Amino acid sequence: MFNKNLKLVIAGLIIAFAIYQFIEGYIGNGISLLLLSTIFIFLYFRNEIILLAFMRMRKQDLEGTKKWLDKIKKPEAALTVKQQGYFNYLHGIIFSQTNLTQAEKYFKKALKLGLTMDYDVAMAKLSLAGIAMQKRRKREATTLLNEAKKLDKNNMLTDQIKMMQQQMKKI
Repeated sequence: MFNKNLKLVIAGLIIAFAIYQFIEGYIGNGISLLLLSTIFIFLYFRNEIILLAFMRMRKQDLEGTKKWLDKIKKPEAALTVKQQGYFNYLHGIIFSQTNLTQAEKYFKKALKLGLTMDYDVAMAKLSLAGIAMQKRRKREATTLLNEAKKLDKNNMLTDQIKMMQQQMKKI
């Protein structure tokens, strides 16, 4: 909703007013203002629209996810680099249902910008491996599958990786 720099300015102003409240002796007001400023600092690092889009994605509502992502007009200006990575990651998941070429573009851009969680990187590489396999690029798919296997530390994607490896043998 707010620009990323505006969030920091608002947090700074709230912190300054909290310090003023401490100086005046209103300790309770100062503490509550500091807690309020943490919300804006949190939203600087985690964009609220992307959080809402992830909530829609958990409900398997791709159309709702797309609507939330469309509210971000200029992602380069409104989002930090990691947030841009997740913006492209979500678009890749959405387009992987309909347009593989577009999905591949978004997943590659997401990996280039960076994703915070290893699971998300593994999922993006696994999706890219699936796209490469459908486009008959076996060597690239094998490389991406091995990278995804290394990143999957919690073994959450082992079934999908094994299934894709079995499909690769058939090619």
